[in-house]
Amino acid sequence: MATSGPTPAFLLSFVHLSMQVNFVACQLFALLMAVWFRIYLHPDKTSPFIRHFVATLLGFYLALFCFGWYSLHFLVQSGLSYGVMIFASLEHMHKYCFIVTLGYLICCQITRVYVFDYGMYSADFTGPMMVITQKITSMAFEIHDGKKSVIRMPSLLEYLSYNCNFMGILAGPTCSYKEYTAFIEGTSYQQLQLKNVDGKDVKLIKTEPSPKNAVISKLCTCAICLVIYLSLYKLLPVDYSINDSFVSSAPFYLQVTYLYLAMLALRPKYYFVWTLADAINNAAGFGFNGYNKDGSPRWDLISNLRILDIEFATSFKLFLDNWNIQTAHWLKRVCYERCPVNPTAATFLLSAMWHGVYPGYYLTFVTGIGMTMAARAVRHNIRPYFLASDLSKFIYDVLTWVCTQVAICYTVVPFVLLAVGPSLKFYRYVLIHHLILISRYSSVVLLCRIIVAQMIHMESLLIV
Repeated sequence: MATSGPTPAFLLSFVHLSMQVNFVACQLFALLMAVWFRIYLHPDKTSPFIRHFVATLLGFYLALFCFGWYSLHFLVQSGLSYGVMIFASLEHMHKYCFIVTLGYLICCQITRVYVFDYGMYSADFTGPMMVITQKITSMAFEIHDGKKSVIRMPSLLEYLSYNCNFMGILAGPTCSYKEYTAFIEGTSYQQLQLKNVDGKDVKLIKTEPSPKNAVISKLCTCAICLVIYLSLYKLLPVDYSINDSFVSSAPFYLQVTYLYLAMLALRPKYYFVWTLADAINNAAGFGFNGYNKDGSPRWDLISNLRILDIEFATSFKLFLDNWNIQTAHWLKRVCYERCPVNPTAATFLLSAMWHGVYPGYYLTFVTGIGMTMAARAVRHNIRPYFLASDLSKFIYDVLTWVCTQVAICYTVVPFVLLAVGPSLKFYRYVLIHHLILISRYSSVVLLCRIIVAQMIHMESLLIV
């Protein structure tokens, strides 16, 4: 009997590409369904029950199309957590729900990675489960805390609709249960406006802005990001940064420049996925967040990123605050605000566990702890010396932008490489350079003080 050998690389690439095409096709179908949902199943025309039912049915259809019977894990995970919320006491329900939901996710991730061929592509059904985990635990904590007006247990249909609706089943983003039910019931557009009738009446006026401009703008952003990614990601692969010949021949500044460009070419993939998911929710009428000062509607209630703020971030914190925003909010609610000891480290560790079981994730988030601490120290010790004038602050912003981009690249490489060997190889190549930079930290601080003092002196002379 012939033994089966390794799967050819071209076949793996073909399977990977076909799954990506399925994902994009399903998201485009969801976009069309979102427009239909908003027009033909408007809250004024149908009941919340019908809207919940249709949103759930379409969500499971997309899940089955993309992941086949793996999508049953979505039902199992939701069912287990729903049972916990019903039978557990209110005092401990959120803890048990968190353990069961996250534990089931981790078990599925271990199975997918280490049972179904480590390092080979398989249908990543755990991606949607990551978002469902956020939703389940967020609702459990909301019920426990009595926040966001969650005062009753949802019905099973409402619960499944919240977790598995077609707008967010494939790529999220996470939202609060109150926000989702307000959208389903059609109360998210209501605003209290005063109307003077006989000098005392207050009238509730319902306004419903159109999401058309927001959806078109986000779809244009998606198109631009997709073109950039498809044009550059093969030209600038991240793993080339650990190529022996490149490392031995290229100077360090050129290695850093290449790494920055490689990460710059990789990020549009995430911009595309999250912006398209946001556009789908907006097309269904979900995501309205009030009005701007000029009266234009805002559709960023559940937006997951701010691209310009990411690319021009001048600190590690600013970068993280604008990247995967809803996940950052979830981590803050369920971990950072509740952990009594070292909440920063605990939050990074939870993020690593939530992402998966590849060693590269843990290397990235452990490194992120140190980077966050270092960024805080730099901001506390160095930034005050650059606040004396607009020019010095501008110089500080430029320097911190460069340092932030380098720090992000250094931190995220294991997240992309995944495996231990390539990640440690990368760190081994660049560690000596970073040790040199750290050893010169005190000299840099002293030099900054001297430069700023001279700038202040020169500006005072010019004023006189």
